[in-house]
Amino acid sequence: MKSNIYIKIFGVLASVGMLLILLGGALVTKTDSGMGCGRNWPDCNGNLIPREITPEVLIEFSHRLVTGVVGILIVVLAVWAWRKFGHVRETKFLAFMAVFFLVLQALIGAAQVLWGQGDFILALHFGISLLSFAAVLLLTLLIFEVDRKFDADRVQIGRTLKFHTLGVALYSYVVVYTGALVRHTESSLICSDWPLCRNDQFALPSNMYEWVQMGHRFAAALIVIWIGVIALHAYRHYRDQRVIYWGWLIAFTIVLLQATSGMLVVLTKLNLAVALLHSLLISMLFGLLCYMVLLVSRSKYIKSK
Repeated sequence: MKSNIYIKIFGVLASVGMLLILLGGALVTKTDSGMGCGRNWPDCNGNLIPREITPEVLIEFSHRLVTGVVGILIVVLAVWAWRKFGHVRETKFLAFMAVFFLVLQALIGAAQVLWGQGDFILALHFGISLLSFAAVLLLTLLIFEVDRKFDADRVQIGRTLKFHTLGVALYSYVVVYTGALVRHTESSLICSDWPLCRNDQFALPSNMYEWVQMGHRFAAALIVIWIGVIALHAYRHYRDQRVIYWGWLIAFTIVLLQATSGMLVVLTKLNLAVALLHSLLISMLFGLLCYMVLLVSRSKYIKSK
């Protein structure tokens, strides 16, 4: 409806903004710019506006600025959607989750700057931001009434697909966490080859960094196979429900691109553009998987398929 045009614009801006936060956080980590503003937060090196601009300061300060601006957009969107679309079942839950996880990831980032944290805690940062992005994205899809346009409010999903949808969505978070752990433990190039750590020898990892790297590769390989199986199942049994059929085919395409970009990250020795593409693709995949979970929560129960 024309009367909803402004909240739709807000939803698009908030969704794109959350993507920028995710990519900005990845850029901060990949360029080692986390201490660009020193042990100061929310100011930068003792000043509200940094006086001395270095690449590290520019990256870290820009990430903070984008996070602040997008945070305001998300809060406005959440309140607006709550009041205007509160009658839709998922709206209030998604609005709350979007703001909650945005604040949580900001606090974790601030805590890292002020006091420092271990790699295993820091690896949660990207995943928490992903949860906020997924909530904002789903909220935006509700505002655009995508369900009605694709008949997604009348889907029928069987027990098998429900199990796989919930399972792979939860498992994708494990893949995200192990990938973030690779970055934060600086294990990205500990294995110089692909797909094995060293292609001239077959051996178990010999140290923690190799275990982190190869553990992530194994987790990534498993999710490619799993989503491939689901896509085949959807192709065989759900061609009459286009949102399910196309949703899983797109998910399989994205996960293949994700695996390819992961390989290229290693082979190009951490090329920044490839590394950011890797983060973008996992964000898109996670958002899509969360939408498929939303469809499962709405679907009518059928025993077959």
